[in-house]
Amino acid sequence: MKTPLNIQGRPELQMVLASETQNMDEAIANLVERAFEEDIQSGDVTTNAIIDNKRRAHAVWTAKDKGIISGLDIAETVFRKLDPDLKWNPYIEEGDEIKEGTEIIGFRGLGRALLTGERIALNIVQRMSGIATKTNRFVSAIKGLETDILDTRKTVPGLRLLDKYAVKAGGGKNHRMGLYDLAMIKDNHIVAAGSINKAVKQVREKKTNLEIEVEVKDLSEVEQALEARADIIMLDNMTPALMKEAVARIDGQARVEASGNITLNNVREVAKTGVDYISVGALTHSVQAFDISQTLQHIS
Repeated sequence: MKTPLNIQGRPELQMVLASETQNMDEAIANLVERAFEEDIQSGDVTTNAIIDNKRRAHAVWTAKDKGIISGLDIAETVFRKLDPDLKWNPYIEEGDEIKEGTEIIGFRGLGRALLTGERIALNIVQRMSGIATKTNRFVSAIKGLETDILDTRKTVPGLRLLDKYAVKAGGGKNHRMGLYDLAMIKDNHIVAAGSINKAVKQVREKKTNLEIEVEVKDLSEVEQALEARADIIMLDNMTPALMKEAVARIDGQARVEASGNITLNNVREVAKTGVDYISVGALTHSVQAFDISQTLQHIS
């Protein structure tokens, strides 16, 4: 089976698919199927009225923004569903940084296919490229520091694999994929259990093979998380000064994540506190689409 995203020569991108390839294939197939049902249903009435079903055309995608491109192979899947004989010629590779005005890809196929699939394909690539671009800005802001930028679960339902893939394309790293692959004890869990120690103990008794992360809001809770032997301690909405104090207290006994109100303006200051990770929900929950235009150049 063809890998759904072109990641040859990009080992950091291959990692995200190592255990998720089948899920990614399924996610892409389901996404495209749902998109077709939502947008096309019985047919594109305008295009079908104007363009004969045998006419062929050539189209070009041009960047109207600058940033990181992600998701081109999914766009190919969209167009190829409409025209299996599509000629697809990307000018750049997955994860490349491009400037405004750059021609991204040229493709030739049935004219109806190129117009009917245009909006679905662009919506996918513009969202993924927007995520990759924003992620790259955060990664660039902390360049030279020993801290990783992480995503969160704040993704559009049904698009998590693609959102998280786009984060990887932008140079970030993935936090847990879902509720099943990391035990994260948050404030409401602590309230329900009665204390951090009790919460960690209960999780450890049920899921001994999973790492445990504990969200803390002050130094007292840092001490409790250390006593409970948490694997990762999340410093939630702390000031950089308090984070620095917490990192010194943890002193390598657990990995440290910073989260809450992280922006491009303060992310480097947060990274300088010595945390291992900084998680940023805005990478995926507040996406600004990357602007791309499709131009039909020839039709015959």
